[in-house]
Amino acid sequence: MNSAARAAPRVGVHEIFLVFLEIGATSFGGGVVAYLRDALVRRKQWLDDAEFLELTSISNALPGLNSTNMAILSGDRLGGTAGAVGAMLGMCLPAFVLMTAAGIAYSSHAERHNVDAALRGVAAAATGLLAATWYQIGKKSMKGFYDALFVIAAILGVNYFKLSVPVVLIAVGALAIFTYRPRKTVEQPEDSEAWIKSLH
Repeated sequence: MNSAARAAPRVGVHEIFLVFLEIGATSFGGGVVAYLRDALVRRKQWLDDAEFLELTSISNALPGLNSTNMAILSGDRLGGTAGAVGAMLGMCLPAFVLMTAAGIAYSSHAERHNVDAALRGVAAAATGLLAATWYQIGKKSMKGFYDALFVIAAILGVNYFKLSVPVVLIAVGALAIFTYRPRKTVEQPEDSEAWIKSLH
């Protein structure tokens, strides 16, 4: 993959922390993936789309919050263990502070219709951001029929057959590895052409 050939830039822990602090403070719900891509791929250019997709796939396969997993994996790639810790703290700190305050405010008001309406609007916007991000990544990552087939298989496995995400990832991943496994090429002897000519 491109990520294997491209060396990750070494970034200072302070800068990693500030970037993920900004993402953690300004992203909403499932739309955090869009914010992560915008910051790491488009603005900072610390990762390319292939690397981002690779790290996102790993974070989805691991237990825990995808955004936190993604922060740890990205931080480790950019700044080692210290970078992973800085990214995790930056990502989680705003949510901890804001959700604590929101929980106190939410429980202290009996009338919450406006809050409920605002949350529905935010959820819809986050869904749109997430869809747009995956569309942009998919255009660059999907190369042919089998890529599309694996995507459809994963969607059907999770949404239609109600299989767990790890089971779907293992099954589809195994099929993808088998499909894209290196093929052995039959090498002809160096003197094969001369031997064929000698027959005529």
